[in-house]
Amino acid sequence: MTHPFEIEQETTLPGSPEQVWEAIATGPGVDSWFMGRNEVEPREGGTAAMDTGGNREESVVTAYEPGKRFATRTATAEDGRFMAFEYLIEGRGGGSTALRIVHSGLLGDDWQNEYDALRRGWPFHLHTLREYLDHFPGRTGVPAFALAPSGEQPGQQVRAALTRGLSLPSPVAVGARAHAEPAGLPPVDGEVTWSDDERIEVRTADGIYTFHHFPGVVLMFHHLFGPDTDGAEAAWQHWLTGLLA
Repeated sequence: MTHPFEIEQETTLPGSPEQVWEAIATGPGVDSWFMGRNEVEPREGGTAAMDTGGNREESVVTAYEPGKRFATRTATAEDGRFMAFEYLIEGRGGGSTALRIVHSGLLGDDWQNEYDALRRGWPFHLHTLREYLDHFPGRTGVPAFALAPSGEQPGQQVRAALTRGLSLPSPVAVGARAHAEPAGLPPVDGEVTWSDDERIEVRTADGIYTFHHFPGVVLMFHHLFGPDTDGAEAAWQHWLTGLLA
């Protein structure tokens, strides 16, 4: 049985409506703060696609009004499930922009858990968008994705492994300094900008590094703005796999 849902979020972001539009309605822009590798065909009726670890999901662009409104909708599955996203942009004084996001659709039998996960995720993603616009304006990031199963390890054990790997104290507090040394990459030194029971985010001079741990799996969605990104995804995958071994 399907269940309808709707999540609405609103925030004020640094930057002009044009900058916010580039971040939410272009492939390179979305790559710089959200998940996966993204493509957006810039027209109503075009295709928007996200590839995460080889899993490609497509949706149709249902609204395309540059600087004002962008919306997409996935196809309806056999059981009726779908997801729709609407982004509404409005310029504000002082070089800032208001962004309202409406995420709606139909969820499946496990709708309550799915809904709770989506509801918890959006504040984090909007925070990452704000970090991007505030600290890397005019630049686009290269996404780096890694995934490793954590098996039956308790959540506290997985969290402890992550904090050790990032040289962080426990509990992890915003403002703490992080340090990691993935093999083959320069050391990563940065500041924790987000910490909750499921996620840690670290910002450095040339990247936003996000670590997500859920029952049975750990994910990383990094956004790299430095000059040398070749091999970064493989290096972080090796780091994460070794951390959970």
